[in-house]
Amino acid sequence: MIGTETINLERPKSKEKAEAILEGAMQEFLAHGYAATSMDRVAKAAGVSKATVYSHFGDKEGLFNTLIKVLAEDKFKTVMALQESPSLEQDPQLFLQQLANQLIENGRSDRTFQNFIRIIIGESGRFPELAKAYVNNLAKPGIEILTKYFKSHPELNLPDEEATVRVFLGTLIYYIMLQELLHGKDVVPLESDRLINTLTHLITVAKD
Repeated sequence: MIGTETINLERPKSKEKAEAILEGAMQEFLAHGYAATSMDRVAKAAGVSKATVYSHFGDKEGLFNTLIKVLAEDKFKTVMALQESPSLEQDPQLFLQQLANQLIENGRSDRTFQNFIRIIIGESGRFPELAKAYVNNLAKPGIEILTKYFKSHPELNLPDEEATVRVFLGTLIYYIMLQELLHGKDVVPLESDRLINTLTHLITVAKD
């Protein structure tokens, strides 16, 4: 089930309804896409009235944005944990290998998340605000926190910490998209360990 403990609800008794709405919304968005999903469909799938859906999330875009936030906090909780001071002191090579392994494993094992990303990419032309919500809630926090991590390790001697973060995350995201979403694992297979070891070597060992 999609956890709703991170959603700020004014009335505690509404928590179960909010969770049911999010579950119904996920089901409908995955089945019909963003444009074809109506609040009537979501209400029916959730077993609540349409007025209840609107009272919790405002409109369809607000509902979709909340789903992105919930998924972001679930999928990137390892990245978010970097905000804790002990993580900032962890050995870069070990930490980056662990982080990369977890991100790849989560990305390729969760079919629901993959399908949700397909919706965002597919609808980004007609509904750019959906794509921006994804960037704001998933990509931006990860970039900011990892940049802070790299800056706390000057021994890496990185010329540009933020650019390095984008290389790191971009490589992993491309790998997941190529291998899983585009079925590249059947055409150009590559073991994730090879990718991760090379990537962490380039950041933590290789120097000019």
